[in-house]
Amino acid sequence: MNNSVFDFTCSASNAGKKSLKDYEGKVLLVVNTASKCGFTPQLSGLESLYKKLQPRGLEILGFPCNQFGKQDPGSNSEITEFCQLNYGVSFPIFSKIEVNGDNADPLFKHLKRQAPGVLGTQAIKWNFTKFLIDQSGTMIKRYAPATKPETLQKDIEQLLTP
Repeated sequence: MNNSVFDFTCSASNAGKKSLKDYEGKVLLVVNTASKCGFTPQLSGLESLYKKLQPRGLEILGFPCNQFGKQDPGSNSEITEFCQLNYGVSFPIFSKIEVNGDNADPLFKHLKRQAPGVLGTQAIKWNFTKFLIDQSGTMIKRYAPATKPETLQKDIEQLLTP
């Protein structure tokens, strides 16, 4: 049983494996992303947060998902290239995953159990649901897709070392 996000290994977009233990001691913002969504411009806000707070210990991890309106149909390399070219994304983009259902990625199953949504539902409702995790791997808060990244700065800064 995984007790911390740092117990998980995820597929990197370049087909390799990445242990989240590599991020131990960092504050994480885990986001299910999509390239063709109304919320896709949030990638700019996420990148801005990343540039500003990464030197203080923030890591943002993007997980593309095609489960909502088929809004991320591309290959892993196409998705990564799109994020970099159109939004200047420099934070890690992992392999495309499912976040709901029988084939949901184990990390997202864990995150949903740790931080249920409205009325205790575990299902992720749409792209750009965000999970804030502290340096020890403990879930702090789940944010709705419409929550703009710039509004998360205060919550993130409270967890970071000055």
